[in-house]
Amino acid sequence: MNAPAPPPRPLPTLDEETGWFWTARAGGRLLIGFCEPCARWLHPAQTLCPHCLGEPDHRPVSGRATVLTVTRNDQPWHPALRPPYIIAIVALAEDPAVRLTTNLVGEGAAALGPGSPVRIRFEQHGSVWLPLFEADADTGSAPPSVTLDPPVLPPMPAIIQPRPEDRVVISGVGASAMGRSLGRPQTALAVDAALAALADAGLERTDIDGICCYPGSDGMPGLSRGGVRGLEQALGINPVWHSGANEVPGQIGAVMAAMLAVAAGLCRHVLCVTSFAARNPPRALADPDGRVAGEPAFAAPFGCFSPANWLALYAGAYCHRYQVDPEFLGTIVSASRAQAARNPLALQREPLTLDGYRASRIISTPLRLADCDMPCDGAKAVVVSARQTAPDLRGPAVRVLALGSRMAEPQSWDQGTLTHQPQVFGAAAHMWSRTDLTPDDIDVAMLYDGFSFNLVSWLEALGFCAPGEAAAFIGDGSRIGPGGTLPVNTDGGHLSAGRSNGWGHLIEAVQQLRGDAGARQVRGARTAVVTTGGAIPAGCCLLQRN
Repeated sequence: MNAPAPPPRPLPTLDEETGWFWTARAGGRLLIGFCEPCARWLHPAQTLCPHCLGEPDHRPVSGRATVLTVTRNDQPWHPALRPPYIIAIVALAEDPAVRLTTNLVGEGAAALGPGSPVRIRFEQHGSVWLPLFEADADTGSAPPSVTLDPPVLPPMPAIIQPRPEDRVVISGVGASAMGRSLGRPQTALAVDAALAALADAGLERTDIDGICCYPGSDGMPGLSRGGVRGLEQALGINPVWHSGANEVPGQIGAVMAAMLAVAAGLCRHVLCVTSFAARNPPRALADPDGRVAGEPAFAAPFGCFSPANWLALYAGAYCHRYQVDPEFLGTIVSASRAQAARNPLALQREPLTLDGYRASRIISTPLRLADCDMPCDGAKAVVVSARQTAPDLRGPAVRVLALGSRMAEPQSWDQGTLTHQPQVFGAAAHMWSRTDLTPDDIDVAMLYDGFSFNLVSWLEALGFCAPGEAAAFIGDGSRIGPGGTLPVNTDGGHLSAGRSNGWGHLIEAVQQLRGDAGARQVRGARTAVVTTGGAIPAGCCLLQRN
């Protein structure tokens, strides 16, 4: 009996906007978008030039490039692509600002790294020609070297008074049970978290006149998995305002949206909920013919499926740019476990030594399994209320001092900042522009850590240390661990407490500021910064005890 044929490799959709890029080899060369009036190369394929809004053409390029960053993927994401294989981002010789995500292939591919000159080698899959790259033997005319630096931020807009932050408070927080596999519907978990947050605020369901969910409905009819439709039906609430979406400034962007609705006077109390599951069926990556559309089309054909791959590429670029040993990431994970040891609800509480970290299997170099957060089932909820209602609430409300949400670089996995997680610098600068406080005023930092490298990016973007100095700042981990001068992720964060869409960070910050954190309480905690966003987009906020 013959073995079943393997599934097809994910290939891009050949539509009128991008088809020419994938079929150009049939005509002889790699084509890249080009705007004649601006004299600019554009990639990925774009309908309009973002500079002049004209319609770009496309032109052939030499196919020569410089490797910017590389990761060896060891994780089996797709049955048609067997690990290990090498993913890279390369800069074109014609314009180093134009990058391609690709695979490095051929003899000596494993030895290629940042700065290596490469040239294109097409691989045909039916009508699609994938642009892969191999070592360029012609070293006499290698492309110029490329230095990667954090983005130069444009000036911040003037603050419009009165500020919405001054009109709102966080009045309640709550959570469902969390576990690796709870066996309960996500909507039921969302209801548990919602009721806990309402009780914490001293509110009834009838007091709620707004609902906001992240990431919203999954598009299925009837009860969704914790989205607005499912929550409204399950709780019997008739909100005057509601929102559910994932194109917001990081995962707590949904809570920011609720703050804006309350500040605008649309509602008084908004119930914000997120639910999550360790084993949600993945969204379809490709259509039945194995074709991928949109931005994923420029990554999936090369086996770049997961945020683990992207963060690994950024971490590799960072360590090369600043000459840092990537094993410093293990110190972050070890500090996270030390914080989690004081949290009875954390899913990973056992200590992790650096030897234990080194024994953790590689996912995508330099990231190991220990660098990745822990998927789990559960839900988190937050109630945002009008500030004038604070005297009527059960417990002490928490003030919102500043929000940060600015997009200050390309909304792309591979065209913007490669030394750091994209978008963190814009959001951080935006937040600091809206307050007189500085990093020295922060008592506790709840920094998004879907991967250990996320935390590195946020530390530097927020100004706790300069770009490239996170390893020295972190040191042996005591500074960010229990009793440190900057306690970070005091509940263990995503790395140890469990993945919660970043809402666990927000809830922990609220509990710290209210003095409700029990054995992990930071003495005198008055001001906290919270960040979310593991890639794009991202957002952050500054909170203070009322």
